[in-house]
Order: sequence, then C-alpha cells, then structure tokens
Amino acid sequence: MPDAPHTDSIPTTPQPERTATGSIRTATGTIRTVTGSIRTSTPTGAIRTLGSNPATAPIMLHPGDAISLGRRTLYIILLGALTALGPFTIDLYLPAFPVLEEDFQTTAAAIQLTLTGTMIGFAVGQLVVGPLSDKVGRRMPLIAVTALHVLASVAAAFAPDLALLSASRVLMGIGAAAGGVVAMAIVRDLFGGRRLVVMLSRLALVSGVAPVIAPLIGSWLLTLMPWRGIFVVLAAYGVIMLVSAVLFIPETLPAARRQGGRGGSTMLQRYKSVLSDRVFIGVLIIGGMSFSGLFSYLSASPFLFQETHGLDAQQYGLLFAVNSLGVVTGVQVASRLAARFGPQWVLAYSTAILLLAGVAIIVTDQLGLGLWGTVVPLFVFMTACGFTFPNVQVLALDRHGKAAGTAASVLGAVNFGVAGLISPVVGWISKDAGITATTMASVMVGCAVIGILSLWLIVRPRSVGMLTP
Repeated sequence: MPDAPHTDSIPTTPQPERTATGSIRTATGTIRTVTGSIRTSTPTGAIRTLGSNPATAPIMLHPGDAISLGRRTLYIILLGALTALGPFTIDLYLPAFPVLEEDFQTTAAAIQLTLTGTMIGFAVGQLVVGPLSDKVGRRMPLIAVTALHVLASVAAAFAPDLALLSASRVLMGIGAAAGGVVAMAIVRDLFGGRRLVVMLSRLALVSGVAPVIAPLIGSWLLTLMPWRGIFVVLAAYGVIMLVSAVLFIPETLPAARRQGGRGGSTMLQRYKSVLSDRVFIGVLIIGGMSFSGLFSYLSASPFLFQETHGLDAQQYGLLFAVNSLGVVTGVQVASRLAARFGPQWVLAYSTAILLLAGVAIIVTDQLGLGLWGTVVPLFVFMTACGFTFPNVQVLALDRHGKAAGTAASVLGAVNFGVAGLISPVVGWISKDAGITATTMASVMVGCAVIGILSLWLIVRPRSVGMLTP
C-alpha cells in the first residue's frame, strides 16, 4: 500500500471530506491530493490509511505513527538540542565558579545563588510557557521565549557586577524554559504508549547528559576565553535554536485541539487535571528529588574537586565526561526495561540505588578513601539518575495527552525549581568547614529517601497499569 503524501501539518480529529476532484478537504479548508490512499481521522485521534480494502487498513493510534523515520530523526535532533538549551544555560559556567568568586570578590555561597536564580527562572518560565502552549500552540511561545534567552545571554556577558549578572541569569532561565517543556509537549502531541517511551528516552538522554557534559565544554571554553565568553557562546546557541524553530519545527497542536477556545479548558482546569492525579503528584516528587540530588552534586562539585582535591578545570571537566557515560547507559537501558516491565518498576530499583550510592559516598569519605572513594559511588549515582529521568517523564505525560504542555511545564518547573532551592543547602551546611563529599552526599541521601517514600506511598507501583501500545 503506498504511503500518503507527507505534510508538516498534524492530522486533526474532524473527518475530511472528498471534493469533486477526488482531493481531500481538511477541517482547516486546505486541499490535499491523495494518490492511492486516503487518510482519515477518528474521534479518538487515530489515523486510518484507507487503501483498496478499508477493512484491512492499518490504524495508527497516534499522529506521529504516520511520520517517516527521517522526519522523526530530524525532530528528535532539533527537540533534543532545544531541550539541551536549559541544562547548558544552567551548567556551562560551573567551572568558572572559582573565577567568578575571585573576580567579584565574594563568597562561594553568593556565586551559587546565581545558579539558584537561573533554575528558579527556568521553573517560572515553564509554568508560563507550558499552559500557554496548550492555549495558542507550540511554535509562538517557543520562538518568543528563546529570543528572550538570546538577549539575556548578551546582558550576562557584559554584566559589570554580581547583581546584574544574577538578574540576567534569572532571565536566561526564563528564556531557556521553552525548549524543554515545548519539546516534551510536541513529542506527546505526536506519540503515545511504548513509542512515547522511546521518544522521551531520547529527550531524557539529552536532558540527563547535557548537565554532565556542559561543565566539560565550559572548562574547555575557559582555556580559550574569559568567563564572559561563555555567555556569548550561549547567546549564539540561542540564535541557532531560534532560527531552527522558525524554519524546521511545525505546529503540532492544531487549533481544533487547543485548550483555549470555545469549549476548551481553562489554565486552572488544566492545572487541576494534572495536580489531582495521584500518580502524577508522586512522580513529580520523585523527579524533583532526583534533580535536586543531581544539582546538589553539580553546584558543590566545582569547589569539592577543584579546591579540595586539587583538580584543574580540564581535569574537572573530564570527570564530568566520565559521569556522562553512566547517565547515557542508564537512559538507554531504562527505555527498554520500561517498555517491558513498566516504568514504575524501573523507578523502584533506580531510587533505591540512588540512596545506596549516596550512603556509599558518605562512608568512603569518612573512611578517608580520597578522590576515588567519592568518584566510584558517584558514577553509580549518576547511572541511577539516568534510569530515573525518562521513567518519570513517561509516567507524568502518558496520562495527560490533552494537557501535555501543562503537565510538562509542571514537571520541569518542579524539577528545576526544587533543585534550585535545595542545591545551595550544600554550601549553607558547609559554610564553616568547607564543602566535602559528606556534606554533598548528605543532601543527595535526603533527596533519595523522599523519592523512595513518594514512590511507595503515593505512586504505589502495583496500582499503575502497563503502558498502552
């Protein structure tokens, strides 16, 4: 059976009508000529490709099932790059923390607050962009907020003092918010069930690896330019993403499916829908705690490894590169296990490993085992993060396809907002004795405990059904 001609528009639920010429008139009034097959949409959003025998025609349950492999690959590359904009915005300048501390004549805690401000801005931006994308479509919020990121990055590059740098970082966080939340919403617009697991695992791979490799790239950039140059690089990255969004990313939420028109739900109703879901709340807490454990490590590691253990910026970046292998492995294996056993059961193991790895870091540090005593269990912790991130996303989004933007925004806001509030705790409890592996891991262990309790007391894995096809 020949495939229907490819278009960038995503099929909507209204039935098309056939014109006198044999073409198809869609609900939007456009005419498409169909050669050899007819694509129709069902009330459930499934797409049927009709050939000579409609009774045996395949049914594609989700719009993305009709997209070619090449087009899907292009979307994943672009959406992955957009997703990475947030983590790169947050983490690219981490190796410059000691330089910033010296340049602005301030404390490590004050420099960590610029990281906190970025993550809070990122969280607030997602809370706005996600519901807005459910109302007006995906493209407009994506383009507008990414443009804000470019302007804020330029402002950060020329900030004369720490106050203006901090303000610019908050705006950069808001500007980077669209990438991750809209990317997840677009994937949910197009896919569901097990294919959603695979597609989200690709984005989770980017969002999990990007925070880890960003300091490696940042440390390399510091060998070529002063710390202000890092923000110029981020501005250029934003420009590339802005142009790519304009030229290559289609609108995946047609007007008929948007939530802001007549008969559509309001923003408050969409928030109520996702926040009244017990499973969503449970995985929301798990995601927030996992990210908080990760960012506690990220915010503490420049001081721990460069000042305490004496690594230079390049060695510090190499350490992050090694840890990225753990995240990559975890994400890719997790997608296969989740499709077979269910994401809730993968989380049961990964959250337990987070706790054990955190405890191991404390034990090895107290035994005086040095750098390797910290690095080895830290690699295990990062691998467990890789197992956790995609399964949190799947459980959160698979249940809320009609409010994917809102669900993705809440998930992202909690992940980065809570992490922004918790990660400076490492610096606060270490203000007298300095940052150590024990103080860093203490926060990681506390986050893991809360995540485990949320899984078993709120999500309750046995009550969650298996994924649909």
